[in-house]
Amino acid sequence: MSIVQEIRCSHCGAPIPFEPGETIATCKYCGYSVVIETGKAFTFEHSMLLNKYDPAQIEDPIRNWMRGGFLKPSDLAKKSKIMEKTLIYLPFWVASVEAESTYKGIFERITPPVVKEGKIEKKYDWLVLARKATEFPAREYDVPLKGKIPYDFRKIEAFAKVLNSEIDKSEAVKLARQQIEEHHRYLVQQDVDRIIEMNDEIKIDQTVYLHAPVWFVKYEYKGETYQLLIDGATGLAIKGDIPSTGFGIF
Repeated sequence: MSIVQEIRCSHCGAPIPFEPGETIATCKYCGYSVVIETGKAFTFEHSMLLNKYDPAQIEDPIRNWMRGGFLKPSDLAKKSKIMEKTLIYLPFWVASVEAESTYKGIFERITPPVVKEGKIEKKYDWLVLARKATEFPAREYDVPLKGKIPYDFRKIEAFAKVLNSEIDKSEAVKLARQQIEEHHRYLVQQDVDRIIEMNDEIKIDQTVYLHAPVWFVKYEYKGETYQLLIDGATGLAIKGDIPSTGFGIF
């Protein structure tokens, strides 16, 4: 069991609890974020997305998700029982990226095989979850960045939980580069069967530290428990278990 530790906020002097492994913590009294190793004020942009639902209101998006989609049982919304609804502000690093990959490969699905060359050019707001031990479907989370505002602790609901970052900016940038390279390799493999040569050029213009509201929902259907993630800013489902198929969030 981890032991909670404390540092003092460099802005207001209030205690800031944190867990071992966290690198950036936010004061719940004044909203300042500090780097835990030094206790100094966090100097990068810290933003947040606003949650639009209280525990009663979030049931509407949950039931709407249950009613939609042909893969779901027709009585899912009617016969499901919502067991838990927990709002957590998750910490993310969002990197604004321009990525270009050039490649050469062999297309072997025809006879004779042919050599193909190509280029992939993309712009991303690439999302990196700032927690090491938590799996989250970041690629399936379409973050509504146009709605972000400067972090304001006064807009955090009393019933919500706020997680601190366990990853600093440099580590987040490294992970973003690795994930984009893997993503582009996947895209290239849709065009060629065997990659001969591939070069990536990744330019990161800005990196923002962001807290986003996510509802973690557990529901019961016919004696089994399932999970669902709902974006608190939009009410849209991020990912969820469907009883008829059994795919999961984690």
